[in-house]
Amino acid sequence: MTDSQAGVTMSATIKDVAKLANVSQSTVSLVINNHGRVSEETRRRVHKVIEEIGYHPRRSAIGLASKTSGNIGFIIADRYFHRAESFYNRTFLGAEFEARNTDYYILLTSIGEKFDPRRDMPRFLKERNVDGVIVAGWVDDALIEFIINRDVPLIVIDHVPKSSKKLNTVLIDNEGGSFEATQHLIELGHREIAFISGFSGHPSQQGRYLGYKQAMSEYDLLVDSSLVIRDMPDTTDSDGYEATCQLLRQGNPSALVCGNDVIAFGAFKALKENKFRIPHDVSVIGFDDIPMSAHTDPPLTTVRVFNEEIGALALRKLQQLINCRSATTGRTIADIELVVRKSTTKFRPKRLKKKILE
Repeated sequence: MTDSQAGVTMSATIKDVAKLANVSQSTVSLVINNHGRVSEETRRRVHKVIEEIGYHPRRSAIGLASKTSGNIGFIIADRYFHRAESFYNRTFLGAEFEARNTDYYILLTSIGEKFDPRRDMPRFLKERNVDGVIVAGWVDDALIEFIINRDVPLIVIDHVPKSSKKLNTVLIDNEGGSFEATQHLIELGHREIAFISGFSGHPSQQGRYLGYKQAMSEYDLLVDSSLVIRDMPDTTDSDGYEATCQLLRQGNPSALVCGNDVIAFGAFKALKENKFRIPHDVSVIGFDDIPMSAHTDPPLTTVRVFNEEIGALALRKLQQLINCRSATTGRTIADIELVVRKSTTKFRPKRLKKKILE
């Protein structure tokens, strides 16, 4: 290292690199962006200086040649930040960790129930400061159309908007997971199996209901409408509690399939308050396998969704679209796994009908 190189501090700039390598700043930019119009000898000299002085190019400098921002927008509805569940938080972390391996920055924002571009447009879209966008969960279809019309590469996680245009999605195997959950209960001897979920218009909840129905049908079991509640306003524990209390007044199920784990937590509370033992009187199964599920009393049997892997997968597919606008990723179905814990057990035919508290 020369005396002039030794004098460069941690705040080294592209100007310092150019001076020490005896080239122009534009040549340094071309080297950083791996442009082919630079000789190998010059490229080696620039890289040597960069390494010796510890220069770290700003993303803005990289973007000058590549015409990219190096940013990915990540959008979640406000409603998902108001819950005990951490489903989309973990999905975001999966994308964030993957982005660290690819030199992208993730810009996170949330949005309300209704989207008005004059009022609700995320700043990174207004400033055109992202190379692509990931949308996780249900959002107003108007937002999806807005992003598409701005010609921004887009990946949608766990939602199928009613768009007339082909979308690239990463979806959970909701039907398959709910089928396995219901089949698990059937194979334990249960026949009066109830189903509760919220916001039936959400694709995940709709898919989970269809999986439940399919399993019941394949085993020639009738779906009793009095044991199905799908009109809850949301999928919180309080919704699960209210739905289970209503369910118990209407029938006497031996098992309960819940639209997600948080609904199951509410079901636990309702069952215990009404003197039902879990799983001896009623078996309960959830969906998602959020961290709290392993620590309930009893630990919850559920369907595991690999949130972090879904986020990472969405980031990789978005990169494909950014790098090649004509790339086709289509619809990707993410794997699930049944996790059997202590909240489900074999059917006990001598269960007594319990009086449900009003």
